[in-house]
Amino acid sequence: MFFKSSVTTPDAPAYQGIDNLEVMQEAENYNCFLMKTVLEYASFEKSIVDFGAGIGTFALQLKQLGYKITCVENDASLKNHLRKLDLDCMDKLSDIENNSIDYIYTLNVLEHIDEDFETVAIFHKKIRPDGVLLVYVPAFNMLYSSMDRKVGHLRRYRLGGLRKILENAGFKIIRNEYVDFIGFFAALGYLLTNHEKGNINLKALRFYDRFLFPASHFIDRFTHLFMGKNLLIVAQK
Repeated sequence: MFFKSSVTTPDAPAYQGIDNLEVMQEAENYNCFLMKTVLEYASFEKSIVDFGAGIGTFALQLKQLGYKITCVENDASLKNHLRKLDLDCMDKLSDIENNSIDYIYTLNVLEHIDEDFETVAIFHKKIRPDGVLLVYVPAFNMLYSSMDRKVGHLRRYRLGGLRKILENAGFKIIRNEYVDFIGFFAALGYLLTNHEKGNINLKALRFYDRFLFPASHFIDRFTHLFMGKNLLIVAQK
């Protein structure tokens, strides 16, 4: 049974795994890949929203590079942390004017939200015509583990299902792929070894990030339509 989130509105959810989020800062190659992917669709002229910005891992880098970035985060402690970093932060996506944003990216957030379609529909309202949405989420419900439960994941996604959500909301898909082929088997191993607390082992994470993730990223060139630990979709209004 999936963990039941307390989120009842299609806005950024309260985050329940801050310790895991902090540990993930140590995944240098993984975070570099995500940052590089986010930057592919960014420009200095664009207004950018980080939906579910967390501790600001990516928003702060964008700001330091000179991009115009706004965070959406409704968790009180995370929001205070973001503001201490001098990042612009809003509680709700609904506070943003319609047709005013060029680019929204959301990394490992949509899986926390009960009403994922309604949230994507709001993305569509807020983004300008020809604007871009980037969504990165965990893939395959068969990998759902204690770590998913700990951080409040309601689901993991398949490529076809997430495509349908975005297309039904009015988006045109311009990129869709699975990410981290080797990570699929690492996540399966984590599930089968029954880590009840749902914590991330820092030493294991560093080893995986340093030695296996680069190899996995290479293999993704051949397996991106079939399998991976995560799912990346980029869509345009």
